[in-house]
Amino acid sequence: MNAIFPIFILLLLGSLLKHFGITNKIFLKTADKLVYFIFFPAMLFWKIGSSAPDKGVSVDLCAASILAVVIVYLLSLLSIRWFHIPGFQAGSFSQACYRFNTYIGMAIVMTTLGESGIRYFGILIGFAIPIINVLAVGTLIWHSNKKKSLGQNIMYLLKALIFNPLILGCVAGIVFSRFQLSFAVFIDNTFRLMTSVTMPLALISIGGSLTLAGLKQNIKLSFLAAGLKLLILPVIGCLLLKSFFITGVPFKAGMIFFALPTSTAIYVLSAQLDSDTQMASAAIMLSTLLSFVSLSAVLLI
Repeated sequence: MNAIFPIFILLLLGSLLKHFGITNKIFLKTADKLVYFIFFPAMLFWKIGSSAPDKGVSVDLCAASILAVVIVYLLSLLSIRWFHIPGFQAGSFSQACYRFNTYIGMAIVMTTLGESGIRYFGILIGFAIPIINVLAVGTLIWHSNKKKSLGQNIMYLLKALIFNPLILGCVAGIVFSRFQLSFAVFIDNTFRLMTSVTMPLALISIGGSLTLAGLKQNIKLSFLAAGLKLLILPVIGCLLLKSFFITGVPFKAGMIFFALPTSTAIYVLSAQLDSDTQMASAAIMLSTLLSFVSLSAVLLI
């Protein structure tokens, strides 16, 4: 509760600031860009780069976590067929079942697991983001009514991966750490000052973007997606982490990863690739609300 309550207070604050007109769409869009392109990649580079290399635990953690995500992804495809989900909604629904909110995850890891947890979580998301993007974009393209050429689809996917600032920040941090380099004090202090605004700004921005639009019309699909994301994924993930003999801080980082709400990025990607943005919005809202339960359960375990 002590770790989760502040996160949801900042989300609520973001929603209230937007409701009372203190923030607006322009501010939230600018805040998103600052966090996504500057502050969060800088924090990942600094936190991962300044920590000591581990002895292969990260590889097992990433393997188990990504395998769990792929299993739930396949379950989402089966659900699309079983429940006759229309192609227009299929891509948004599938994303909501396995994509994770990076910012909420990092905020919880920082408050519960400290520097060691940040390193494991940072490396995990660095490996997970490219694979999840491939799954999401591939599914959206497959179900899209507006078919593009193979070359256009490949270029879109490569651009999404190669120029992803979070991936670049993680990779740079891993390389820096492998060479066992260290930051000069003034550089270290600069990064500390820069990244101190990252989590509050990110959470306020997420809170301001949450909306009830489309929830009533998409309540069943949203609950189904939330069930796969917040119940099935943590259970499968826990079993896989144990089968890989992962314990301690890496195990806790992995479980937090599994219990996170779905990413707000599914709305943006759905809009870009002609899928149902109302469905995406509803899934984000419901998943974020219900994640209070899933994250509380994981932290208690």
